[in-house]
Amino acid sequence: MENLDDTPEHEEKRRRRGIYILPSLFTTANLFAGFYAIVQAMNGSFEYAPLAIFIAMILDMLDGRIARLTHTESDFGAQYDSLVDMVSFGLAPALVMYEWALSGMGKLGWLAAFIYTAGAGLRLARFNTQVGLHDKRYFRGLPSPAAAALVVGFVWVLYTNGVPGRDISIAALIITVMAGVLMVSNIRYRSFKDVDLRGRVSFMTILAVPLVFVLLFQDPPQVLFLTFFGYALSGPVAILFRWLRREGKDPTEKHHPHGM
Repeated sequence: MENLDDTPEHEEKRRRRGIYILPSLFTTANLFAGFYAIVQAMNGSFEYAPLAIFIAMILDMLDGRIARLTHTESDFGAQYDSLVDMVSFGLAPALVMYEWALSGMGKLGWLAAFIYTAGAGLRLARFNTQVGLHDKRYFRGLPSPAAAALVVGFVWVLYTNGVPGRDISIAALIITVMAGVLMVSNIRYRSFKDVDLRGRVSFMTILAVPLVFVLLFQDPPQVLFLTFFGYALSGPVAILFRWLRREGKDPTEKHHPHGM
């Protein structure tokens, strides 16, 4: 019986140029969720459009992990995933926000939506060209799934509370533009890739897990929006704290020995 571990190097390279069905299925499901969100926004179903994008986020997290676990990573998968992310986290959130709140603002509305879309495209392109060149503990700029969650979370929480988008269009425009700018900024955000899920944790940490689920199911739109709003602010706030600490230290201050 042939030993599969003795696969020639050139054959291994040829295999990795192929298409692996399992991770591609999750990526395609991600694309379907993003497309579904656009269709629902066009139909005015703003209770389903944000939910579809949050489902796309879950699928986006799963496809890469499944590819690594099953050793089915490929260049095709990476490129396909990036193109799908542009639809689900670039186009879909911008169109959902535009249909809900920005369409009544004329050129200002669609320009704000375009700024977000362009920010997502630039963010994804920069990420693809800098893979392996930066500290894996941090993202450079707000990740596009988090930006999408911020935008559609804003729509979801206000729509479920009966607030018409046209009545809050200025706030919607600010959120949309802010998310687009943060994606292309140089602000660092924790990636949490250094968290060891297989390591030992305290008993209190285990108790926190069901608490998170309880809070989430109490009011999913509000909890998800506040979570990603806090994450989006964490980068600028960290910069502010570092600046305040630096300003608090007077570089001209000299320490003299006691008695001098």
